[in-house]
Parts: sequence; C-alpha cells; structure tokens
Amino acid sequence: MSPTHKNADPAVPDEVEGAEETPQKLNLTIKVDERSACERHITVTIPREDIDRYFDKTFSELMDTAAVPGFRAGRAPRKLVETRFRKDVGDQVKGSLLMDSMAQITEDAKFSAISEPDFDPTAVEIPHDGPMTFEFDLEVRPEFDLPEWKGLKVERPVREFTGKDVDKRLESILAERGRLVPFDGPAEPGDYITCNLSFKNGDEVISQSSEEVIRIRPVLSFRDGKIEKFDKLMKGVKAGETRDGQAKLTNDAPNESLRGKTVTATFEVLEVKKLELPKLTHEFLHEMGFESEADLRDAIRDDLGRQLAYQQRQGARRQVAAALTQSANWELPPDLLQRQSRRELERAVLELRRNGFSDDEIRAHENDLRQNSAASTARALKEHFILERIAEDQAIDAGPDDYEEEIALIAGQSGESVRRVRARLEKGNMMDALRNQIIERKVIDLVLSHATFKEVPYKPESGDTEAVDSSAGGEEEEAAIPEARQAGEPEPLRTEKDHT
Repeated sequence: MSPTHKNADPAVPDEVEGAEETPQKLNLTIKVDERSACERHITVTIPREDIDRYFDKTFSELMDTAAVPGFRAGRAPRKLVETRFRKDVGDQVKGSLLMDSMAQITEDAKFSAISEPDFDPTAVEIPHDGPMTFEFDLEVRPEFDLPEWKGLKVERPVREFTGKDVDKRLESILAERGRLVPFDGPAEPGDYITCNLSFKNGDEVISQSSEEVIRIRPVLSFRDGKIEKFDKLMKGVKAGETRDGQAKLTNDAPNESLRGKTVTATFEVLEVKKLELPKLTHEFLHEMGFESEADLRDAIRDDLGRQLAYQQRQGARRQVAAALTQSANWELPPDLLQRQSRRELERAVLELRRNGFSDDEIRAHENDLRQNSAASTARALKEHFILERIAEDQAIDAGPDDYEEEIALIAGQSGESVRRVRARLEKGNMMDALRNQIIERKVIDLVLSHATFKEVPYKPESGDTEAVDSSAGGEEEEAAIPEARQAGEPEPLRTEKDHT
C-alpha cells in the first residue's frame, strides 16, 4: 500500500485528507485440488497485468531516491533506473505479490487453514513474459455439516463422599510427604523397590535405567507400554533378587520397529523400602497451611468435589463428542496426527492440573495418552473441529478474564505463583492450548445447557497404576509438559512424590 500524502487542494474536505488508498485486488486464478479431507494442493496464477502494475508502482516510488552514477538522486531517466535496479525491484515485487496474494487467498478462501502454507518462496520466479505461477500444500479444517447439538442425552455420575473416601485421599496426600525406610524382608504390594531396570528384545538391550524407585502396584505403566499384574510379579521379592516380566508395547510406541511387540523387562532389585507416613501433628498441619485436621479434611472434601466435577465434565464431554463425531468419518493425515499429539497431551495435562490431580495421577494419564496417541489424537481433533465450528456459529471466544481465571486455578492447584505459571505457559508455547481449552469448555457448557441428564453412580479411579516417565522401547520423545516446579522450590500440596 502506498503512503498517504497530504492533499494540497483546499477544495478537498479535511476529513478525506488522511484517508488511505484502497488497495486494488489481484486478479488471481486459484485452482484447489482436494487430496484428502484435510489436505489441499493450491495452484495460484497471477496475470501479467498485475505483475506489471506492481513493477510500475515500485519503480515510481523508487524514482525520487534512486542513485545512479552521473545523475543527482531522483534525476536519472526512468529507463536507466529500471535497467539498473531490475533485479532488486524484482525481488521486492515478488515478495509483495506473494504476500498480497496469500493474504487475499486467506480472506477469500472458503476453507479454514489449520497450518502454515508449505512452500518455498525462493523457488518462485517472476517470468520475463506471461503470468507468474506458484503452488503450495495446505492443511485445512474438513468441510462438514454441523451435527445437531441441542437435546443430547447425557449420563452424569454422582456420589456422596464418605469418611472412607476422605481417609483414602488423606492417605495418598500423606504418602506424597512420607519417607521411605529400608526394609530387610520380602516386599508386599504397596511397598517400594529400588532397582536397575533393563528391557530386552530377544538378546538385544533396547533401554535401561539405574536406581529406579517403583511402587508395587497391579499395573506398571511406561510411556509406550505396560506390565500387567506387576504386584504379583514382585510379590515377596527381596534385595539382591532379579525378576523378569513381560512388557507389552503399544502400536504407537516411539520405536516403530517394536510397535505392538512384547519385550522382556528385567528388575535387578537393590533395595526394598516401606513407606512411613508422617503424623498429623500441629506442626505438620501448619506446614501444609491448615489449622486443624478438620480443616484439612474439609479441603480434601472440596478437592474430591472438584475431581468429581472434572469426571462429570469429562464423562459428559466424551458422550457429547461421541454424539457429535458419529458421522465424522474423515481420514486425518498421519503427519497432522503426529504434530497434534503433543498439543492434545498439553491440553489434557492443563485440564488435570486445573482440577487438582497429583503429579502421580497426571503421569499415569499422560502415559495412557501416549500409549494410545494416534486414536486419542484423531478423536480429539475431530472433536476440536466440530466444537470450533459451533464456537464460530455462536460467537464464542476466550477473553483476558478467561485466561486470568484459568492461570489462577492452575496456580492454586500446583502451589506456584500466578506469574510463574503464566511465564511457564508462555515459555512452553502452551497459550494456544490454553485458549483451545477455554473455548472448548465454553462450547461444551453450551451444549450441556441444552442436554437432558440421567444420574448414574460415580466410581472413583482405582489408583492401581504406577507410572514411570520413560519408554521401555527406547527412542524416547522429548518431554511434552514442563515440570510443575523449578529446582529449589518448596513442594506444594499435590505434587510428584519425593521418597528418597
């Protein structure tokens, strides 16, 4: 767009003196090839008259300042300026044509892009004669008829929490602050083992780690698989013994050659430890921020209520998603699923942190998502596309107050300051995930406000899974979620346990 100049004609009204020149649109020819529901190959042709117009405009702006030997600045003949600066102006014109044509395509397009265009601008050239053509690939939101979202029937889990529920939750909180003491005897379920751990595919060692501290529970979960009946495998084990188990890797394991296979896990037990829980003394309660055990139990009830609300929301969301995506049979590109798996993991972990789940519980959920990443990501993407369409139709968006509320909730649950949580989210490029979470929750709330509910009994999660933050098959992915705390920070109420 050319700069605006003051109008020297006093007959022209003042109110139009600062008006900007309306840019002339390009006469583009656009061909769109649909390669899949989410993939488009776009060929763009810019006619010669538009190319010449851009050259003419750029040279006209250059004439006043062009420095040509033998002439004062701005006095050289136009033909000479055009010859001398053709290459530089050509690069500038190409950049302007590409930028303006892409902006025009975005504005006029009948599809919603979900990625940046995949093309190399340096490979595009302006021909001496005739039109300029370039092409690129683009991922877009699938085109679909919006399903009926009003009047859905949804089951809602309900439960009156008892003293036993509070006791069980209190025990898990105390366990996070307990200490492990060596035990010279056979291990039982619930005890801990310190072990050297290795995984083999046949005779080949594919991964190993030293001095892993693992609690003996029915299931041992890794990023890419799990060992069932782990408690039976380790029953009665003593320090100095070695036991072998079978780890089943998922079809989404990072190590493609081992996907779906069963590998051997060897546990070289170095030590057995018992968990010693802290006593609920006045000093201990004060350190946790409570005046009495009754206050702590009240806080636990509130916490259980938040987690029930989360389970109600997640259960309702799953039912809503199943209903809305019933006819969403579009195939999603594998590359898109792979890139989006991290975003889905981030969204899920943010939601868990917001609702007060401990790091142990979050890690178990993370591993479950990683083990089923392709299926869970495909489900989440289809759900996201539909919720996004509803949000657009209903003019739903995320405002500054929504961000502040979400960040404050995460800070309150993790024990961090609001400032630190915001900085961590921004540094981890997770604000987009937070925005999607806010908008999708608003849409779900809207859908549920038009739904009919049937109450069903709520069954709390069993907590029978011990999660290890590593991959049995090797070739681990980079950790997707930043740690909840910085080094040296005090441990908040619900955090990863440190039993060393």
